[in-house]
Amino acid sequence: MNETTDKTRLDHEGDVAADFLEEFLDILDMDGDIDISVEAGRAKVAIVSPDGPSTDLKRLVGRDGEILEALQDLTRLAVQTETGEMSRLMLDVADYRVGQKARLEEIGREAVAKVKSDGQPISLAPMNAFERKVVHDVVLAGGLLSESEGEEPERFVVIKPA
Repeated sequence: MNETTDKTRLDHEGDVAADFLEEFLDILDMDGDIDISVEAGRAKVAIVSPDGPSTDLKRLVGRDGEILEALQDLTRLAVQTETGEMSRLMLDVADYRVGQKARLEEIGREAVAKVKSDGQPISLAPMNAFERKVVHDVVLAGGLLSESEGEEPERFVVIKPA
């Protein structure tokens, strides 16, 4: 698939997801704007408030992002139903993933520094696929090796010297 076709497909995924999420917000009688973009080869859709993260939108995140993960799964299912193809769409609500990514990058940088100074592998706490990807990217940028081990939902990252 060429880059133009891929971007068109991802733009369509974003549009389908936005339609689904707008209807969802209407049912809940919640306000929120939908931002659509394509990043790192996947559609990204964010529900934001023009006045900053609202309490209503934060309810859609839930404790430790549990509701956000479920809403992302439902959105991906809506996209798959419409397009007939699996979606890797990433959903963010009230900038939760933006903040989470920054925290994970810091955890990754601290672990990289520790492995470099001690020369010993480190195993991190279990993480979902999004979280592990963020850490793997930080480890790669830090010049070390990492791999995921274990079975879901207890899958975790191990960081090793290069």
